[in-house]
Formats: sequence, structure tokens, C-alpha cells
Amino acid sequence: MKIAITYNLKRKNVGKNRPHDFCSEFDSLKTVNYIASALKEKGHKVVLLEANEKLLNYLPKHRGKIDFVFNISEGIGGASRESRVPAILDFLKIPYTGSGVFPLALTLDKAYTKKILEAEKILTPKYQLFTSGQERLKPDLKFPLIAKPNAEGSAKGIHCSSVVKDRKNLYRIVKKIIKQYNQPVIVEEFIEGRELTVGVVGNGKLNVLPVLEIDFSSCGRSGEYFYSWRMKEFQGDVKKHLTPTFHCPAKLSSSLRKKIKNLALKTHKVTGCLDISRTDFRLDKYNRPYVLEINPLPGLDPEESNFPLMAKAAGIKYVDLVGMILKAAVERSNKRDKKGGIG
Repeated sequence: MKIAITYNLKRKNVGKNRPHDFCSEFDSLKTVNYIASALKEKGHKVVLLEANEKLLNYLPKHRGKIDFVFNISEGIGGASRESRVPAILDFLKIPYTGSGVFPLALTLDKAYTKKILEAEKILTPKYQLFTSGQERLKPDLKFPLIAKPNAEGSAKGIHCSSVVKDRKNLYRIVKKIIKQYNQPVIVEEFIEGRELTVGVVGNGKLNVLPVLEIDFSSCGRSGEYFYSWRMKEFQGDVKKHLTPTFHCPAKLSSSLRKKIKNLALKTHKVTGCLDISRTDFRLDKYNRPYVLEINPLPGLDPEESNFPLMAKAAGIKYVDLVGMILKAAVERSNKRDKKGGIG
């Protein structure tokens, strides 16, 4: 098959009037090339398509020459930006890997995702959405609280100072985020405990990968103690003491491990994710797993991203992981076409 990889590329110059972490979600050319090499190793022809305005001209002219799209595009700006490339591909009837328009729009919005989780009785931290910074804090929310931009990924806008223990600092941080990111802020109870993540790949019979624990105990001198933006952006930097330890499989009882995997599977399903997702958890002091959020476009850098690390722990080589994602999407697309579906 001829496969196009759609992506957004990290750049150092983010432009004026944009937060310093604007490009944090985007992929490096190294990651794109890793995926391209894996697809070529599987026997496919590959073309690289950066998901910018030029895509609107390229795809209509070449759609008959592209068999499938391997989509890792995060989109540029806007609350539903991750849905933009899938929307274009659906319109042009070009099949692609990963979730469709609705799941991508839903899961990027943390507050709406929590509404789904709550409706499905999936434990998630209590929260409140702030749109102006003038709202009265709900009396049932207990400090410490953490404030985050409501529609960002890769820990954008999340710093150690985002965890607050009093109202004054909370409102200061909320107003700062609204000003910087021009969007609502979600404030939720900060779960002090172990941080875990679980990957899901496939369709029909889903493959739940081993639970990964990110242990920040070795990062004390950095002042960071959870997956903040600085931790994600400079992970592995010895001089900055940003060197978390990864345990995969995480050291959990068999019953707790099973519960967390089932929650990841359920979260994947109820949010409508397809082919691939990664669900992030925190365990409280009673070992109760809280779902923080789900990412339907997890990073695929084989050297730095959590998803390939979990796959490796499951005995899945990187080239085979990329092949699994594509295979799941192709099989799903073929079933839909036989049923007379569109898109």
C-alpha cells in the first residue's frame, strides 16, 4: 500500500503571542522517520505530509494515489484541532489510523471527558470548570487542587505551581492560564500517589499493554514530582535532575493490575477510541485508581514515549507495533466498506 503519514512538526520558533509550550504536542522529524521506516519494513510505500494548509490542496489531488493515512497529527490551534485532519480525510473518503472526529474532539476536552467517565461510573478526580476566573469554588472540592488548561495535551500549561493549597493561589493560577491559553481551566483534586499509564491497541479483540509506572522519587532535586510540562519536555536530563524511573510492568497486586487494565479498556471504549489509546491514572493512598485522562494520539517515539515502552515490555517490537496499529485500522476500514459505510 501507499501510505501517507500526517503529522505536525515541532519547531523552536513558536511565533508571537503563543505560549512557550505551543509546539510541545507536536512530533519530531525523528519520530516521523521512525514510523516511516517501520511502514517501509512492512513493505509499504510512504509519503510524508505535514498537516498544514498545504494539505488541503495536496489531498484532493492525490487521494486516488493514497491507499491509507497513518495519522499522528495533533492539529494547530483550536479546541477541536485534533479532529481537523480526520474530518478532511472523512470528507475525501480516505481511510486512516486512529480515532475519528468525535472521539478526538471529546477527549481533548478534559471536562467533557470527565462527564462521560462519571456517567460510566469510572472514578476520576472531582473537578470544576472555570471560564472567567470569577466563579465561586465548589465547597466539596478539597485542597490540594491542580489547575490545567481544559483543552491541551503533553502537560502544556501544567507546572509544579499549578498544584495549589489555598484559594488565593488557585485564582491567581486560573486567571494566568485563561490569559495565556485563551480557554477555560479545569480545576481538580490533586491525587497524591503513584502515577500509572496503560496502552490499548487494536480493535475487536483489544490488546491491553502492561501497566507502566512513572516513578518520580529520583527527581526530588528538580522540585518536580509529577508529569508537569517541564518533566515531559526535559525528561532524561541528568543536569536538571529530571530522570524518572519507569517500571513496566508496574509492581502491583494481580487484582489491582487487572482492575486498572479493565478501567483502561472501558475508558477506551466509552470515549469511542479506535486502534490506539493511552489512559493515565493516579493511585491514591488507598490504592484506588483514578482516571486522569485518555490520549487517543499517544506519542510513538521509540526512545522517549511511554506507549512503545509498554509495547516493548509486552514483547512487541517497534516495527510490529506500528504494523499492529495499521492492521487494526485496515481491518476496521474493510469491515465498514463491506457494510456500506462511508468515510
